[in-house]
Amino acid sequence: MNQMKWHELAQSQDHNARHVMGISGGKDSASLAIYIKDHYPDIHKKMEYFFTDTGAELEEVYNLLDKLEGHLGKEINRLNSGKDFEHWLKIHNNLLPSPQQRWCTRMMKIKPFEAFVGEDKVISYVGIRADEHREGYVSRKPNIQAVFPFVEDGIVREDVFRMLEESIGIPEYYKWRSRSGCYFCFFQRKDEWLGLKRNHPELYDKAKAIEDTVHVKGFDWNTGERKVVKKGYTWSDVGTLDVVVNLAEKREAEGKKHKSKETKRWQDIVKEQDEDDPEDKACIICSL
Repeated sequence: MNQMKWHELAQSQDHNARHVMGISGGKDSASLAIYIKDHYPDIHKKMEYFFTDTGAELEEVYNLLDKLEGHLGKEINRLNSGKDFEHWLKIHNNLLPSPQQRWCTRMMKIKPFEAFVGEDKVISYVGIRADEHREGYVSRKPNIQAVFPFVEDGIVREDVFRMLEESIGIPEYYKWRSRSGCYFCFFQRKDEWLGLKRNHPELYDKAKAIEDTVHVKGFDWNTGERKVVKKGYTWSDVGTLDVVVNLAEKREAEGKKHKSKETKRWQDIVKEQDEDDPEDKACIICSL
């Protein structure tokens, strides 16, 4: 017996089932929304698009959302946790989020989404492509069923860029960054922190200020009290942001010595870059 295709499964659900798609601000989720609209208009009519706003997003992401809303002809619901990053940082004892402690994703992305769907029966559309081997956020809640249209329909990276260029354009942060997400995302590469400093110096300074004020408390066995034992949790395991950016500048200078003088559109450079890093462990709900 043949397995039911994703769109057959989606259309076979009872009329009370909700159809939802998270837009992260990244290329894949944006192109999936466009793909659904163009090829499955009946599903598009039912779709509830949403964006979970941490309050720490780049201006380019908000610009993308505005363009996408215009193209889709539908509102993208804006969700949030009701608190800013600084609140959640304090709740987590000033422990900066990291690949091992992703409380920012849990508190500021996943929980608002689960509150949005509640206990309703939901089909959740995820933009993982056919040419990648990553897992997106799949809720353990029994009322949420994930489907992966790009995987089943054979849509790959090249298709994603083509769809974007034919509609709303490639998000402009790709000029200097490999993903969407918060301005202080700890998965940023060294050159991306340098890109943040150059393109959004006020956000770079804000990230530095957060880094500079984080204190690590420990138990003092002599006094029997908790006190500051170390200052300086950093966004990167390489060191402080100044160290990270200095290393990126040095590498950039070395690269310029061997760089071709041929000029290309930044969009073409992005498309010609190597496939997304297979070791990338970034949170897909944030950056897909």
